[in-house]
This record gives sequence, C-alpha cells and structure tokens, in this order.
Amino acid sequence: MNAPVFPRLEIPHTVAAGPGPGNTAERVLAAYSSPGVADHMQPDVLRGMIEIKRMLREIFGTQNVHTFGVAGTGWSGLDAMFSVVHPGDKIVMFVNGTFSGIDELSVRMKAATEEELRANSLDPQAASVVTIRVPHGQSVTGDVVEKALAEHKPKWAAMAHWETGSGRINDIKGFSDACEKHGTMGLIDAVSSLGIADLRIDDYPGIVGWASCPQKGMMALPLTYAPVSFSQRYIDELKKVGARSFVHHPIMEARHWGIINGEDVEKGTYHRTHSPYAVASFHEALRMVLEQGMLQRAERYAKAEKALRAALESMGCKVTSNMTSLLVLDLPEQLKGQEKDFVNACREESFCIWPTLSEPTQIRVGILNLLEEQELTNIVKRFGEMLNRFDVPADIDAAVAELKRHLA
Repeated sequence: MNAPVFPRLEIPHTVAAGPGPGNTAERVLAAYSSPGVADHMQPDVLRGMIEIKRMLREIFGTQNVHTFGVAGTGWSGLDAMFSVVHPGDKIVMFVNGTFSGIDELSVRMKAATEEELRANSLDPQAASVVTIRVPHGQSVTGDVVEKALAEHKPKWAAMAHWETGSGRINDIKGFSDACEKHGTMGLIDAVSSLGIADLRIDDYPGIVGWASCPQKGMMALPLTYAPVSFSQRYIDELKKVGARSFVHHPIMEARHWGIINGEDVEKGTYHRTHSPYAVASFHEALRMVLEQGMLQRAERYAKAEKALRAALESMGCKVTSNMTSLLVLDLPEQLKGQEKDFVNACREESFCIWPTLSEPTQIRVGILNLLEEQELTNIVKRFGEMLNRFDVPADIDAAVAELKRHLA
C-alpha cells in the first residue's frame, strides 16, 4: 500500500496579536531565505556569529563576555541558565503567572534529589525549592523578595522580569538589591523584556544570569537563538559545581561562539552545526533592534501600548497589565465566561489573540512588531467588530479616534 502524498502545506498570513511569537519583519524573513547553501564553517557564517555576540552585549547592556545565543527557543536559554542548579540547592522561586510557574517546575526538576524525583518525576516536590506565589494580576515587589531572602537565605533566587501569563512587570531593582544584600545569586527570565525594555543588565549586580528568547523582543523567528548572558560570578560557580548537560552547558555553549577561557577568540572555532539561515536572520533582527535604538524602541512600545489601552478601554474593556508589549484585559461584563469563545472566534479570522493560561481567564492582546498606526488601528477595528458580533455595542470609530489621539 502506497503512503499518502499530502497536498503542499500553505499557511495563510495571520495578525499575531498575542504575547508572542509575533509577526517577524519582512527583512528578517528575507535574511533567512537569502543566504547561499553554505558550510557552517564558511567565513561569513563565522563573522556573523562574532558580530551577533557583540550586538547582544549592546542590547543586554553588559560587558559580560559570556553573552551569546543558545540554539532554540526561550526555553533552551532558560534551561541553559538553570543548568547550574543542582539537587539539594536552596533556591527561592517567585511565581506570578504561567511562565514563571514553568520556570519553577524546571528548577524543581533540577533541584530534586534522586528520591524526590523518583517519587513524582513529572512534578517533583523538591524540599530545597521555596516557592513564593504572588496572585495573578499582581507584580513581584522588592519587599516580597527582601522578606523571602531574609527568611530563607538561599543560594539562588529566580524571577521572571516581565510575566506574560498575567502581563505584569516585576521589580528587577528590588530583586537585585535583595540578592546583593543577602549574598544570593539571582537568575532572571528576561524572555519578554529583552529588546523592549530600556534595560542595562550591568546595573543589577545581584543578578548573575539572564536568559531571553528570539521570538519576542528580538523578532527573529521562534527557532533561531535564545540570548543569554552570564556574569563572571556565575561562570566561576559553574566551573566549581559543573552541570549535567553538554548541549545546554553555558561554558560549552559559549565555545561555539568563540568564547574560550573567558576571552573572545576572533577566529573560526569548531562549533555545533549552526544553520547559515538562522545566523543570517538573527543577525538581521539584532541589527534592526540597534538601528532603532534601545531607548527609542522602548518609548515606541510604551506609546503604542498606552494608545491601544485607551482605545480598548473606550469599548468597555478593563486592562489589568502594565507591560508595554502586551495588554491583559477583562472583556465587558456581559461577556464574562465567554473569553475563550471570543478568542477562538478572532483566531478563526486570522486575528490571533490569546486567553490567559491560568485563572482567572482574561484576554491577551500583544503588539510585538505591530507599532505603526495602521497596524494598531487594524487591531482596534477587528477587536471592536468582534465585540459587536458578540452583541456588545462597541463604538469602533470612537475607539480609533481615541487611539489616534494618543498616538498624535
């Protein structure tokens, strides 16, 4: 019997107006498709990798030599960062949403003893992990971090900077200050903030490890490189305790980028078989970020978010988030309980917004790479049209006027 031959897969364009990934810029897509078929040691591929690590240091705002990209999505970068955590390590995890919750599970798997992991391999209850849960819709404050670190005196502490599960910005300075005060090494999930926030990580000396992703602030396709940056203190600790990983071992990963013994080796070194297409597109995405300027980019996002917030609230929604790339909101009261139906109806028309993945169910509307007036107007119109279809009398023209007033 012959195997079936499926028709060619054709995927239509969608407006990716969710927490991420967003719509990749055309010039980044062009960079992905235009390289010649090249060996991974071809000189231009190696040159691109050298320039990528230099651009990443500028975007992170750091002089950390161990700043590079881990092949894969943000989870790959986070796994590399958390590889320094060993069974029995005392670590405080701050959780205020879905993704910081997954970080916490990842750490429990790494910190669990053999007995704890065997007892519940999919959800180990590691005694050395202390979890501080902040309610959905609230930020982790410096006071919360200070109190927890003063009480538990952990070796490590970890937190998401921007939590896309609830759209909340957590207090990065308070976290760093508390880590520094109590001799704790801080680890930060910067998946949603890098490339959007006006951030210099060297301003936060209590934090020794940072991990981000390619598909949000960088807008470099979901599968290219997850940016990471590690201080010398982190690297010294890693050398001392090691990591039970080759693929996501930060020191070994750094060697793929010509970072050896804490120094840049500005010549070709053997590395994993990196894709020339991934190198070219990631390189172009980083160029775009730096062309726009970090402060100017952060200001554009803040202005666009404020305008979209005003427009959606004018149609009866209530925004509860404070991120500048994502609005998390409650629909008008008469649609309570219909959030997932509303999202599914939007997605059927290639207008891809998201629900929250934890209770209470809310709506998430993102503006990654959707900062132009025309793009924001399209979001407002399509959102308003769907409200009308669900029998909510939204004044779309007034909402668009409100958007434009704030953008003016």
